[in-house]
Amino acid sequence: MDPLLLARLQFATTTSLHFLFVAVTLGLVTLLVGLQTAWVLTGNPAYERLTRFWGQLYVINYALGIATGIVMEFQFGLNWSGLSRYVGNVFGAPLAIETLVAFFLESTFLGMWIFGWHRLRRGVHLALLWGVALTAYASAFWVMVANSWLQHPVGYELRDGVAHLTDFGALLTNPTLGMAFGHVVSAALLTGGMLMAAVSAWHLLRRTPDFALFRTSLRIGLVTAALAVSLVVGFGFAQFGPVGQAQPTKFAGGAGRDALVAEWTARFGPGDYAPPALADVGLASMIMIGMLLGCVWLLLPLLWRDWIIRLRVPLQITLVTLPLPFAAVLLGWIAREVGRQPWVAYGLLPTGQAVSPVGPGVMLASLIGFTLLLGALAVANGMLFARHAARGAADPPLGRPPAPAAEPVRPMSVLA
Repeated sequence: MDPLLLARLQFATTTSLHFLFVAVTLGLVTLLVGLQTAWVLTGNPAYERLTRFWGQLYVINYALGIATGIVMEFQFGLNWSGLSRYVGNVFGAPLAIETLVAFFLESTFLGMWIFGWHRLRRGVHLALLWGVALTAYASAFWVMVANSWLQHPVGYELRDGVAHLTDFGALLTNPTLGMAFGHVVSAALLTGGMLMAAVSAWHLLRRTPDFALFRTSLRIGLVTAALAVSLVVGFGFAQFGPVGQAQPTKFAGGAGRDALVAEWTARFGPGDYAPPALADVGLASMIMIGMLLGCVWLLLPLLWRDWIIRLRVPLQITLVTLPLPFAAVLLGWIAREVGRQPWVAYGLLPTGQAVSPVGPGVMLASLIGFTLLLGALAVANGMLFARHAARGAADPPLGRPPAPAAEPVRPMSVLA
């Protein structure tokens, strides 16, 4: 057993599962902000019930997503000590900011929002949710800053064989960052929109008593998904130019590829510097799914006079296509990460030099343990999500009004 292969499998498992939680969290919180803002502005109680229903599902996904993130941090420390030692001075800076944003600001805002129902003024309560959403986007941004540096190292210098940050601004203007961040955010919105539309379609197919509520969330979900898929495709194709220049080997082409490979051969020795075929498979499959999801635009005209509900078949199609955005998210992450191989930091640190000096037995045990733990978290999330989604929006636990205080019992008179 090759410890490097086991470490890479563990990294792929932990990051992929965690990324699915992130996509749902980022997509749903954006829709929640819209729903609660509509409730505060209009006073319509339907928007309050939708906020409570989808907020309950968001909180479930967020809590278990945090747990998967902690597992991912552990595997970083255990398996990739070479990465921390060689580029930690640069790579760690945006991750430290992300940790402060996600684990302190975002969690604080969310906790106050959860326990602030019927205790805070509506405007203050809404502001807390806006804070949750903005810090969630900030967290995703700093993660992409760190990842983009691994894709294209900038703003550093090597001293004593260790990379040191010299230009923090270069991290923020990395050519592989802007379009990639837009692509990730729009993919999360697509995932959240399709999830909202699919859950709503399921309730409408069952002829739920809350017809009006899920009719509204179906429309919101489909419109969001349609707009998001256009952004996904736009940001995705816009990346080919800057990524092709920064990583000439990624797309099997580029004017400077041969010269770059010759430079690497002289510096690191002979080797196969072409990324695995899995990267191309992931990229092609992601593009195909993205184009297929573009057909969601064809469902929007059916919203007129509720034809989408009357025909029922469009609802069934919406429900069946729910796995597609999740598959596209995973395939896109595979294309981005596997396409960087055989480098952890492109052109700077080979993957083989970043792995920890751990024996294959320990690495295998770690892989099995983390996979079982993440699998249990994913199953628990799915079961809780499905259970609360199936209960409908009649009276979600989140934001339930406090029960009226019982009147004190008066002692009976001894003369009665």
